[in-house]
Amino acid sequence: MLVILSGVSGAGKDTITKELIKRMDNVISLPSYTSRNPRPGEEEGVQYHFITKQEFEKRIANNEFYEYDLHHENYYGTSRK
Repeated sequence: MLVILSGVSGAGKDTITKELIKRMDNVISLPSYTSRNPRPGEEEGVQYHFITKQEFEKRIANNEFYEYDLHHENYYGTSRK
């Protein structure tokens, strides 16, 4: 089963994810994609996959995301892969 948690910044997505992982053995969290630059301490493939806006838009055109959003001039999305 695939569950996508989606919400505005500060909605509690990370809190819910961490609690599900703590309580259930068969739950994992996969990093989504973003076109923004990594913040200090963030690692490629851990919090996000960091790609350029151009690459993100190419993947949108190829229908490679379950969902995506443009937020503060940066894309965020969940890959179908």
